[in-house]
Amino acid sequence: MLAAFWAAERDDAPAVISDAGDRTRGEVNANANRLVRALRARGVKAGDGLALLCSNRPEFLETVAAARRAGLRLTTVNWHLTGDEAGYIVDDCEATAFVADARFAHVARRAADLAPRLRASICVGGAVDGFEDWDGVLAPESGVDVDDPVVGSTMLYTSGTTGRPKGVRRPPDPRSALDVAKLTQYRGDRHVHLCTGPLYHAAPLSFSLTAPAAMGVPIVMMDGWSAQRSLALVEEHRVTHTHMVPTMFHRLLALPDDVKSRHDISSLVFIIHGAAPCPVDVKQRLMDWLGPIVWEYYAATEGAGTLVGPDEWLRKPGTVGRVSPPDHVRILEEAGNEAGPGEIGTVYLKAPADDRFEYFKAPEKTQGAYRDSHFTLGDVGYVDDDGYLFLTDRSAHLIISGGVNVYPAEVEAALLAHPAVGDVGVVGQPDDEWGEIVVAAVEPQTGVEPTDTLGFELVEWCRDRIAHYKCPRRVIFVEALPRHDNGKLYKHQLREQLRATPEVG
Repeated sequence: MLAAFWAAERDDAPAVISDAGDRTRGEVNANANRLVRALRARGVKAGDGLALLCSNRPEFLETVAAARRAGLRLTTVNWHLTGDEAGYIVDDCEATAFVADARFAHVARRAADLAPRLRASICVGGAVDGFEDWDGVLAPESGVDVDDPVVGSTMLYTSGTTGRPKGVRRPPDPRSALDVAKLTQYRGDRHVHLCTGPLYHAAPLSFSLTAPAAMGVPIVMMDGWSAQRSLALVEEHRVTHTHMVPTMFHRLLALPDDVKSRHDISSLVFIIHGAAPCPVDVKQRLMDWLGPIVWEYYAATEGAGTLVGPDEWLRKPGTVGRVSPPDHVRILEEAGNEAGPGEIGTVYLKAPADDRFEYFKAPEKTQGAYRDSHFTLGDVGYVDDDGYLFLTDRSAHLIISGGVNVYPAEVEAALLAHPAVGDVGVVGQPDDEWGEIVVAAVEPQTGVEPTDTLGFELVEWCRDRIAHYKCPRRVIFVEALPRHDNGKLYKHQLREQLRATPEVG
């Protein structure tokens, strides 16, 4: 993470600004060295696993930096999980060290109980039974750079939308953060990054932590996102770069005009997003407001896909990027044949020969993900005549109604354009006549009353914009959708939620 380099350049420059405290470059580097020595003293060695259950705070960066120079295999843990769920990951990743936030003490204690390999359990931000205190652990150790650093790696777990989450293991790659930094064109003290999402997710970890830290860029950490506060932080700290998810775009655009105009956000020069589909209308309106500064990537924990900049996207609205080289993406029909230009099929991405992922301790799942040199994330899409990739949905979310395929993302995009819709999820529900019918779960905008009349209005709104067979036959209003911080909508949870919710239409 180049923490030592940037500390040597200017140790008093800001590295982290957060509600839980600030850090300079020198402080981050020294604490990382102290943690390496403390872990070694407790029997944690290069090649071991280190689990990190932590909110967005300075110790998160310090732990990541320590893992990178101690040769540890870092696994960040979603703090929304139950103790048993977190414990499964801490145990499965074979962690011998566990750093946990006292804010999630109950989860941390249970997780530690389920992880028999642990030699070091350290808590930050308060006390946790059975854990050593962060400050007490670091205090006796020297902050001088360790003279025998070993490059560490990261092993993140898939979201687990179906079945148990899987550890995605890849070879150590010290270049990865620099590759992301090249894209963002960071310039050290001249730029400031706003971290909007929880750092346990792959994208914020990469785009909002390791990449800016590798280039000496200060990181403003949000501990919980809100639209108006993000604008206030951009203005206060003259933020230049940020990573967001499409739901954030929609909620920023929904702010009253007087709130949007209240903050000077002219410092923003680069926004990047991914993880979930972004409706064309939402992205277009965002760039109408902020200018052509929005980039998009198609990737996952397993590997990289495509990238598209704002100018290119404006020429090809809806694309997630041009396929380069041409064999990097394959579109395969159900029978396994190559799909032609414009033909929809399953999207396969080429894995680099020297950086192929594997699912940890699950060779059968690894084998099932690959087809020769390519692997799939389960997404459905097509490549147009000019070589640009467009995604339609995930194969698991496909609705087949009356024998016709309906892709929920298209219906969701139509509904999100309605001013009364704050968020929406579209799923299929069994039907005796049609096999499945299209059902829309709508989270109304703040202040909007969910009524039968509005439900019928939304159906008509869709009928004016997309083919009638794609339109929802039912509209169900919900207080909140089961959408996680990475922007993904957990549709199996949504289906369960809808069973007990009154419907309209």
